[in-house]
Amino acid sequence: MIVALAGGVGGARLAVGLTQVLSARDLAIVVNTGDDFEHLGLTICPDLDTVVYTLAGVNNATNGWGRADETWSCMQTLAALDGETWFKIGDRDLALNLMRTEALRRRTPLSQVTRTLAEKLGVHHRVLPMSETPVRTRVRTPDGELEFQDYFVRLRCEPPVLGFRFTGARTARVPRELQKLMASANIEAVVVCPSNPYVSVAPILSVPAVRTWLRTRSFPIIGVAPIVGGAALKGPAAKMMRELGAEVSALGVVRHYGKLVDGWVIDRADASLRTEIESAGRRVVVTDTVMRDRAGSKRLARDVVKFARSLAKARAG
Repeated sequence: MIVALAGGVGGARLAVGLTQVLSARDLAIVVNTGDDFEHLGLTICPDLDTVVYTLAGVNNATNGWGRADETWSCMQTLAALDGETWFKIGDRDLALNLMRTEALRRRTPLSQVTRTLAEKLGVHHRVLPMSETPVRTRVRTPDGELEFQDYFVRLRCEPPVLGFRFTGARTARVPRELQKLMASANIEAVVVCPSNPYVSVAPILSVPAVRTWLRTRSFPIIGVAPIVGGAALKGPAAKMMRELGAEVSALGVVRHYGKLVDGWVIDRADASLRTEIESAGRRVVVTDTVMRDRAGSKRLARDVVKFARSLAKARAG
């Protein structure tokens, strides 16, 4: 069993590859829910939806969010009525959000709602929210704290970042299926997908049960660097690193995670950093980490799984 920690486009793309090389029995994908929020009376789960839509092959590859072949009648009507349209929800996306919100109002756990919706879209690998209860990312800026979607979408990541806070993390209730995984002796490795370290992976690590599990593990943790050649392929990770005083490089990401991650997969563009990363006691694999299509995701996933299993074997031996 391999467990992947994912969020955003980079995490979703690697998740696609992992589902192509690992069976549904051998893979679980734990997804960030710090981006979730309530909007227009609906519970919106952007990272869960990005992962599920991408696995189902119905994602909007151009935008990086939402559904492909979307229509926008609801948003157009809202605009005509002077309603809130800063967060775009397409008509197909709206249907899924309506279903989820109604199920949550009936007190159906988020993990069960996610499983049902994923299966309806043809996704049979396990996609688990990091928490059944709300955990919300808040962004500290010079003008005060912002809710994550206000910062990310409404303000387009323009305010400088001073730090982050994850409200609800201390009391987060881990899904029962994830609890069983954390208690299992069959975990071969955990893979940290090439997701934003601060707002996609950090919220998962902020959940006490998850953090304790990873700190007391007997299996290796493998990370795939989300920074290639000094830039983020998608999203504001590089901007956040600069504003927080971190080096914008694969090495900066390695330093951010510290001893938590045992081995790193970095891009060929960053091969010159290999020696320095290894000198810090981390194992390194250099390969092409840019996933341009599903074939590229599968190729990278093979490299990641092979690396993870080699480290697991070395630990066991």
